[in-house]
Amino acid sequence: MQGEKIRVVDGKLVVPDNPIIPYIEGDGTGPEIMASVRAVLDAAVSKAYGGKRKIVWLEVLAGEKALKETGELLPDDTIEKIKEHHIAIKGPLTTPVGGGFRSLNVTLRQVLDLYANIRPSRYFPGVPSPLKNPEKVNMVVFRENTEDVYAGIEWKMGSEECKKVREFLVKEMGVDIPEDAGIGVKIISKFRSQRLVRKAIDYALKKGYSTLTIMHKGNIMKYTEGAFKEWAFELLRNEYADKVVFEGEGERVEGKVLVNDRIADNMFQQILLRPDEYGVIATMNLNGDYISDALAALVGGLGLAAGANVGDYHALFEPVHGTAPKYAGKNVINPTAGILSGVMMLEFMGWMEAAKMIEDAIERTLEQKKVTYDLARHLGVEPLSTTDYTQALIDNL
Repeated sequence: MQGEKIRVVDGKLVVPDNPIIPYIEGDGTGPEIMASVRAVLDAAVSKAYGGKRKIVWLEVLAGEKALKETGELLPDDTIEKIKEHHIAIKGPLTTPVGGGFRSLNVTLRQVLDLYANIRPSRYFPGVPSPLKNPEKVNMVVFRENTEDVYAGIEWKMGSEECKKVREFLVKEMGVDIPEDAGIGVKIISKFRSQRLVRKAIDYALKKGYSTLTIMHKGNIMKYTEGAFKEWAFELLRNEYADKVVFEGEGERVEGKVLVNDRIADNMFQQILLRPDEYGVIATMNLNGDYISDALAALVGGLGLAAGANVGDYHALFEPVHGTAPKYAGKNVINPTAGILSGVMMLEFMGWMEAAKMIEDAIERTLEQKKVTYDLARHLGVEPLSTTDYTQALIDNL
């Protein structure tokens, strides 16, 4: 089937029956995961729509494969192809710790202005969990994706740039900074904070979530994280007054979203002790990274953690976990996080029937204890290979 590009018409994405979707294989276990993702999505789309719809896959390069073939980790052509086709999906890419090149994941999000990182956490029956009642967990984290300390505005200790910044802060601003310090800048802006919260409340209203929690550390960082909370509440009062009720300001109303705020450290306690009281969480970059991984641990780990990076007219879908290089090429990796990211992509495209079919197939397969090694060791069953697990999912569609 010849593919067509997704278009923007009157401010909305128009998805044809044969959309061209760019994909990045990724590093480490990425190629195995993406092979599984494409196989399951193709089977579900074919079955759901009787062959009338089909994804036309277009490989684009990033990471180690791109470096080998083009000499660049992130070729300009890859960015242009994703911009041109609006929606893409990727496997995990290597991120160095403490040095080396900057995170390709962060770069893609910033270059494409994918300002909302969306990470749902829900429990599938039969999956091992440290909670007594993991079925109570059904939360979605909206994490601001473009600023905070993740913006990468920092200077290495001892560098000329760091000395200049320190000198200004010490002499001009009266700040006490040791000479042997690296320096980073935390940026939180009103416009970017509010567009993230707008995405979060729109999602809560569309999906029927009853609460929206603004997570922050504003009791300490008053003019960044505290401002995030204030700007969030300002937006919700100005633009959504008839659709929300604020905690402590009135009774809960059916059909309206309850808005509250929680200090970041307390929020980690809340997701353990009162998970059923929370739905959508809107927060900044660093907090969002922490809380989404903690939530993933409650429902089976990163092997089941899907993610989406969404802007106004572009979206990039990816599993939350890393490249797991020691398992690369061994046909043992759990591809479920990547497949669930594909489910999010189908939902974003409006192909809800295929998305629901895959979710149901995952639930059935896990209940049958047909799982890869990461879950099998906890369940006391023989693990399936990545390819056998993928086939089990397809059989359960």
